[in-house]
Amino acid sequence: MPLEFSSSDDAPAREHVFGALTDEACREIIAALEEPLTVEETAEVTERPLSTTYRKLDRLTEAGLVRETASVGRCRREKSRYVADFERVAIALDDDRSIRVDVDGSSDPLVGLWTQDS
Repeated sequence: MPLEFSSSDDAPAREHVFGALTDEACREIIAALEEPLTVEETAEVTERPLSTTYRKLDRLTEAGLVRETASVGRCRREKSRYVADFERVAIALDDDRSIRVDVDGSSDPLVGLWTQDS
């Protein structure tokens, strides 16, 4: 039975989505990212090492489940923040019995915008 990822060719591969969603640390990070957090903040909230948090955020970003945003702090330095960027992941069996994965992106228009730290 073939596996196919629906949507456009630039959509993340189904293996990336499946892999991220079956990873406990990735799921914890997704749960923590209701609002944009830095890598350090994410590591603190999830009680994971910083190196693990970097790897998991890269995995989630590659899977299209998390978006990296940038904010400008008091010192005018850019700092990356991450936020969950999907509302629904659906796995379905098509008429031809192939598995399809659909990731519905966030409908929040503020996801991905630059923010100004106070």
